[in-house]
Amino acid sequence: MGTYVKIPWKQHYLAATIDFPSKYERSNEEVVYPLVIICHGFTSSRIGVDRLFVKTAQELTLDGFVVVRFDYEGCGESSGVYGNSGLDELIEQTKAVIDFGIKLKNIDRKQIVLLGHSLGGATALLTAVEDSRVNKLILWSAVAHPYEDIRKIVGREKVANLKKVSAIDHLGYSLTSKFFHSLEKYHPLIAARNFSKDVLLIHGTNDKEIPAKYSADYEQVFLRRETGTCTRKEVIGANHTFSSGEYFQDLISKTREWITKSVNITVKT
Repeated sequence: MGTYVKIPWKQHYLAATIDFPSKYERSNEEVVYPLVIICHGFTSSRIGVDRLFVKTAQELTLDGFVVVRFDYEGCGESSGVYGNSGLDELIEQTKAVIDFGIKLKNIDRKQIVLLGHSLGGATALLTAVEDSRVNKLILWSAVAHPYEDIRKIVGREKVANLKKVSAIDHLGYSLTSKFFHSLEKYHPLIAARNFSKDVLLIHGTNDKEIPAKYSADYEQVFLRRETGTCTRKEVIGANHTFSSGEYFQDLISKTREWITKSVNITVKT
């Protein structure tokens, strides 16, 4: 059972759940745990489609990770209005969650992992480039071209209508010109070369929302860096949200295999 918290951000709060390993409360002060922060995608939440992030947190805590999953402004249970701000603010909010996470008891500040899905993948990457506290990066079905990818999901004609109206509706979310202009500013495939640490890429081969080839595009950039490793995996047949028991088990087993080799529970010396 996760612990519900509210993380302050400007005049708002970000609703979050902290999932702890079973041994966490019994740990002495000499044991420190790695932290995984989950960044959800466009108009999603810390629950995830078909409980994707709940199930992920449950699995990762079995390996001894503390997991923080949170709702971006105006999503899930967080205050504010999603679509009034933009990708700049999503990056700021992610940094605020890192600020919160590293203050938790017995957290290893040298082992901070961002796990981002879809637009949250792009957000996690852009945050990691700016914030040296991020030690590892996991990108699931990551957006590579924020403006084009989200415009395609929302509908190009609807987005074009922002020249006439102040906001457009998408699934009950009011998306402004500011939101889309912010997406145009960022180019994750270019930014990727500035993240010098280890990366795991996973994409479903039957993703209809975000093309699976983006994973290979990211891999090419990451492999050209002088430092940091890049591992790319596919989940054969999986859709964008890995929405079946088989797809999720493949996704999480590949993730756990990589992360347990890369990150360890340590004892202070």
